[in-house]
Amino acid sequence: MIKIGILGSTGRVGSLLIDDLANDSEAKVGAVHVYGKLVKNLPTDTVVTNDMKVLFESSDVIIDFSAPAATEALLTEVIENGGNKPLVIATTGFNKHQQNLLLEASKLVPILYATNMSLGVAVLNKLVALASKTLRDFDIEIVEQHHRYKVDSPSGTALTLAEHAANARDLDLDEVRISGRDGQIGARTKDEIAVMALRGGDIVGRHTVGLYNDGEFLELNHTATARNTFSKGAIKVAKWIIGKEAKLYSINDALGL
Repeated sequence: MIKIGILGSTGRVGSLLIDDLANDSEAKVGAVHVYGKLVKNLPTDTVVTNDMKVLFESSDVIIDFSAPAATEALLTEVIENGGNKPLVIATTGFNKHQQNLLLEASKLVPILYATNMSLGVAVLNKLVALASKTLRDFDIEIVEQHHRYKVDSPSGTALTLAEHAANARDLDLDEVRISGRDGQIGARTKDEIAVMALRGGDIVGRHTVGLYNDGEFLELNHTATARNTFSKGAIKVAKWIIGKEAKLYSINDALGL
């Protein structure tokens, strides 16, 4: 039985991971890292800790749905203190330092990093790249919608979709991305890629990539209707990454896309 450690166990998806693993025939909760108070029934043999070293020692693989500061501590445990278990990281909103830690840690242990653990979004990324390259003269606009409590904007998923679109056109996303329009800004430039964020209610997640041209347009859409779409996807790739060599993987690697 695979022992899965959970970082971010008090969050929405962390809680669902605990529920989903209770019904899994191949994996179980090995340990949960808790900063505050965990109000959740756990198997009696689950290790509950706020110590990263203990989390590593009590797990075969760790799934991280937390916050950038917590992920930074997780990666630091690998780099500085010899944490040697595979990681599945779904936290978004990293700064440059945290992005560099992710790259450094992936030289020591296998890490699968995805801004969205949905299998459908993984396929959407491939479709966006294909459409962006094929429809080179179409304008690209991306809109993402999430619940009122989401703290980062635009979503990591939307930025990943934008990266696939930009890369397919040999563009630098940092140079062509805009995330707002206001006032007399002039006509839309040819290469810009807009990434817009909407927040409200309890929307789990909706991403629309539109490609617009004179006379026609194409919209590619993914809607998550249940949050355990992400927890189930994370468990699937956590099982896959065990035994892999140290490097940075994407969800596409796990799905063979």
